[in-house]
Amino acid sequence: MSKYHSLQIHPGRGLGFLVLGASLHDVLTKLKAQPHLYPKFDISYSGTQPLVAPIILNLPRNGFRLRFDGPDQRLRLIEILDFGKTQLSYKNIDLVKLPEEPTTAPASAGFPSQSGPAFRHVYNRLMGPTFPGEYMPPNEAAEPQTPGMYVLSYPGIAFTFPLQHSAWSSSANFVSLLSSSAAAPAKSLAIFNGASWHEARQDLLTRPCLHPRSLALSTKGKEHQPDEVELVNVCGSGVLELIRRSSAPFRIVLGETTPQDLVAELGPPDGIYPKNDDRLSIHKPRRREQRPSHGSYGASPARSEDLLDADPSSGHTTTDDSDVDDDADQRDDDQGQSTTKCFYNYFHHGFDVFISYPSNPSLPLPPARDPSNPSATTKAIERLVATKVLLHGNVPGSYPFNRHRRSRWMIGRETTGASVDLHSETSFDQISDQLRKVWKGNYASDEAERAAQQAIVLDRDWGDSPSSSYEVLKGWDDCEQRRKMGSGSPEGSGLGKTQIFGFPGMLFEVLKNDAVSCLTIY
Repeated sequence: MSKYHSLQIHPGRGLGFLVLGASLHDVLTKLKAQPHLYPKFDISYSGTQPLVAPIILNLPRNGFRLRFDGPDQRLRLIEILDFGKTQLSYKNIDLVKLPEEPTTAPASAGFPSQSGPAFRHVYNRLMGPTFPGEYMPPNEAAEPQTPGMYVLSYPGIAFTFPLQHSAWSSSANFVSLLSSSAAAPAKSLAIFNGASWHEARQDLLTRPCLHPRSLALSTKGKEHQPDEVELVNVCGSGVLELIRRSSAPFRIVLGETTPQDLVAELGPPDGIYPKNDDRLSIHKPRRREQRPSHGSYGASPARSEDLLDADPSSGHTTTDDSDVDDDADQRDDDQGQSTTKCFYNYFHHGFDVFISYPSNPSLPLPPARDPSNPSATTKAIERLVATKVLLHGNVPGSYPFNRHRRSRWMIGRETTGASVDLHSETSFDQISDQLRKVWKGNYASDEAERAAQQAIVLDRDWGDSPSSSYEVLKGWDDCEQRRKMGSGSPEGSGLGKTQIFGFPGMLFEVLKNDAVSCLTIY
């Protein structure tokens, strides 16, 4: 029995269970579930532009590297860099013959522990004839004996052969060149989506994926899996339109969509998290407090109770001695509903849905507002419905990284009246600038507008679990200072420190690099 882990190569599709187009979340989850086969992997990403630059997943113990695009976090390229770590085969033919015992000696710097397949093996036994490839000469600053690289492409797969630069001639037959002693066995192998490597590399990270994000949908029995969500359109007035891969769009209407609707359209949730912690309920307005009218806003345009439910956990405390009776009534109501409020966690879709009894809706965006009915409220319905949706960005370097698949969303200009579409890759500075213009005429005064833009600073590191509640640190002044600090600063180095900004119907959780980690719609 072989002591090597074996994987089949599928040109244009993937390597073993690794399918091109799979989400970073699915791939990492699968790798972490098999530590005996994949004991080590390293993730490389851009700290300043994590949603733009590619994400690299390197598996040195297995000899291959995975490349994902930044915006959608989907697998785009599989590279075999060391043929001696894994037994690779194509149509049950081994690429190379490995020694009976895996080597324990580390590979030399820049050299794999095992050379790849020879050109004759590839051309005669594995893949067959193909068109001429592409020769890349060595760098001008390289040593004189440094070889060039000849890339031999087939649909969905390419081999790179070192070739002595002195032997290269554009008029020579490539089969003769690669069969001669001037060529060495393959140094690397790439699996991609495209007719050739020359064509595929032009738009490798942006071309449409042929396969779904979910590894479960790429295997047998996929008819029993719910269709995956491609994009969430935020339509305003508590309506979200879920664009799906092959099924018709599904609309979540906050205050109306039931848990049964969610299960029927999206499948059963991956987890259910009960809401049983209200440590920030001190920020809730008391019942006898007069709420601001829908025409203007005071200190915050986002309801403070929605801050409590912005994460799949919450808290409960009351400390105002002057409102003891009122607090007691509120506490009784909270405790009565605590057994029914919960989050439906859809990790594979990239979002959570908060289930509770309906409450008054948030103010519609200006383009959708009906002036003749400025104070519309949700009709009392004695049934549980979706009241909030949390869209997770799965930003590399954030505290909840890889808990959910990345969810992509868009707030169209026709919804907000802004000059541009706002989407999940837009920096929050630009989002904030556009939304401030949209809501500028809805504040009671300039002072109310400035107060409304203050952020709540949170620290997820303080909890005893990744699901612990938001923790309030300080106000905006300290928050601004942290935002200007470099990543090497002791105060700004925690992965759990984020800022929450509120607009009517929306809460944005923002990282130090200005990426939106989570958007909550209520």
